[in-house]
Amino acid sequence: MPFKFEKLEVWKESVELSYAVHQLTLSFPKDELYVLIAQLKRAADSVSLNIAEGSTGQSNAEFRKFLGYSIRSGIEVIGCIYLAKKRSLLGDSDFNKVYAQTDLMVKRIQALRKSILNQTDSGRLTVNS
Repeated sequence: MPFKFEKLEVWKESVELSYAVHQLTLSFPKDELYVLIAQLKRAADSVSLNIAEGSTGQSNAEFRKFLGYSIRSGIEVIGCIYLAKKRSLLGDSDFNKVYAQTDLMVKRIQALRKSILNQTDSGRLTVNS
C-alpha cells in the first residue's frame, strides 16, 4: 500500500461506511435518486475521500483541516439518515446500525485530529505499517 491513508484504520472504516450506505440506498425508491440517495452517498463517500486527500503530501495543519471536513461529512450522514427515517425509507434497525457506525467513526476521526493538533509540521504524523 503506497499511500499513508491506506494504513489508517479510520480510513478503512470510512470505506466500509460508504459501502454500507450504498447497500442501504439500493432499497430506497427511485424518486429519491437525485435527492436523498445522492446526498447521502456523497456525504458518506466524502468522509473517506477527505481523509485520503488530506493525509498525503499535506502539512499537519492541512490534514487537520481535511479531517474537519471528514467529520462534517459524517455528521451530514447522520442528518440524512434522520431524513430517511422520517420519510419511512429506513427502519429502526438499519437507522441504528448506520448511526452507530457513523458515530464511532466520527469519534475516531476526532481522536486522530486531536492527536496531531500539537504536532509540528516537521514532526508529521507517521503511520505504522
